[in-house]
Amino acid sequence: MSFVAVAEDSDFPIHNLPYGIFSTPGNPRPRIGVAIGDQILDLSVIKHLFTGPVLSKHQDVFDQPTLNSFMGLGQAAWKEARAFLQNLLSTSHARLRDDTELRRRAFTAQASAVMHLPAAIGDYTDFYSSRQHATNVGIMFRGKENALMPNWLHIPVGYHGRASSIVVSGTPIRRPMGQMSPDDSKPPVYGACRLLDLELEMAFFVGPGNNFGEPIPISRAHEHIFGMVLMNDWSARDIQKWEYVPLGPFLGKSFGTTISPWVVPMEALMPFAVPNPEQDPKPLPYLCHDRPYTFDISLSVALKGEGMSRAATVCKSNFKHMYWTMLQQLTHHTVNGCNLRPGDLLASGTISGPEPESFGSLLELSWRGTKAIELGDGHTRKFLLDGDEVIITGHCQGNGYRIGFGQCAGRVLPALSPA
Repeated sequence: MSFVAVAEDSDFPIHNLPYGIFSTPGNPRPRIGVAIGDQILDLSVIKHLFTGPVLSKHQDVFDQPTLNSFMGLGQAAWKEARAFLQNLLSTSHARLRDDTELRRRAFTAQASAVMHLPAAIGDYTDFYSSRQHATNVGIMFRGKENALMPNWLHIPVGYHGRASSIVVSGTPIRRPMGQMSPDDSKPPVYGACRLLDLELEMAFFVGPGNNFGEPIPISRAHEHIFGMVLMNDWSARDIQKWEYVPLGPFLGKSFGTTISPWVVPMEALMPFAVPNPEQDPKPLPYLCHDRPYTFDISLSVALKGEGMSRAATVCKSNFKHMYWTMLQQLTHHTVNGCNLRPGDLLASGTISGPEPESFGSLLELSWRGTKAIELGDGHTRKFLLDGDEVIITGHCQGNGYRIGFGQCAGRVLPALSPA
């Protein structure tokens, strides 16, 4: 139990303690905080209290405007910080609980804080690791006989995305302009995207990186994963369809990707690990592991359009539906010697389950626009309209508590044509 009041349905009990970057009107400097209940504990204020064997030498990491330096310290530092914070915030520990002045300076109400990106994201890679999603998309565009490409069951397929357009939850997303070919018998046209989509994803931040040319073996991949966030990888399906051959996603993806502001540490998620999926054919040896690294994280997507009295849930899924694990993704990413760095972001790809209501994109939910998605009160969608707000939430349910991620939300603004 924490001496800070935590509501029963809070995403942020003492079992969680996610890290984020926040500022306040009275102090606009971005700084590291930990969420507890509806409060934020400012680690820059209490950095002098970290006196453990690792962090006593690195108290300065808690005075940075991003989490990169802390992420780069590795598991020993992360575990030491977590154990210390859980003790410091517990009802039995007096150091912070009974110091009125320190508490006044150290705590900020989440409602009065402005959240920022958790890290300076140097590189971003998006995978394609949900078998159901890959199958659904393959059926739509290639038919049932060729739904999965020949390589899909052998490697975690991915592409390098655009790090500069990753934004924190609450940032509006402008409908992209681009080139499309709505009629294959005619020349392409330029204009505003008409088939704007959402993608339910999760992503993880890399902790310590690897040296250039030195792969990370899968037996040690877990040592390089700091924590997870929710993600919406907004997608312009009509732009994507015209451009993706021969080199894959480009402008149809790079206009915006939203992530939740709180990074839930892997140690908080480990109690919710479940057996990894059966993989057939068995992956090559460098991708094989016995460590359970699939997680029971309930996920939900809601959509609220202009004129709607409340948001409508359009998807309920679960991260456990992933086929390729994060360990396999990270190891495969480095097998050629590619060097990852602290703060790099690796995403899951769209998360779709076996049931239609668990499909993680409007492309699937509307089955390529052939059927309307009911939102209630006469509202329907096939793809996103201007003014629509997409809200992704997720949590793990414990015994009397929940480990949540907060919200990953964004609202669609009208397209802005260049002058």
